[in-house]
Amino acid sequence: MRVYGVTGWKNSGKTTLMERLVTEITGRGFAVSTVKHAHHATEIDHEGRDSFRHRQAGAREVLVASPVRWALMHELRDAGEPPLADLLTKLSPVDLVLIEGYKREPHAKVEAHRHETGRPLLAGENASVRAVASNAAPEGLSVPVFHLDDVGTIADFILKEVGL
Repeated sequence: MRVYGVTGWKNSGKTTLMERLVTEITGRGFAVSTVKHAHHATEIDHEGRDSFRHRQAGAREVLVASPVRWALMHELRDAGEPPLADLLTKLSPVDLVLIEGYKREPHAKVEAHRHETGRPLLAGENASVRAVASNAAPEGLSVPVFHLDDVGTIADFILKEVGL
């Protein structure tokens, strides 16, 4: 599968850019899935739900199914976090998988950047950053710079990069 990432520091606009890219690229007729990395114990289930109770009882995996969606939760139970490549094998085939986060993974990515965060650009230090999407006009970069709100042009760039 073709994969491309959106990375950046906290509050840089990654999630908003991801959401807008999914809308733009699926609107062009491509099938898109996403992977979101979190640095903390993200809880997608809630206390009192049947599935939560199954996990609390010790189930390694809980699959929740309904007429409109299904979700599989896998508890690591003290095992290490699996590599991104292993997680990608869990997805059904699509035209493009957009990955949010995973700064240090080698896949190509666009860096979301907001000047007001005061954080340095990753692009100068991370060779997998192939472009920057910013609300400012950073200079001296060897990669293309797009305005953070120019989602159509960013989507064009990503689709060209992955050969779609």
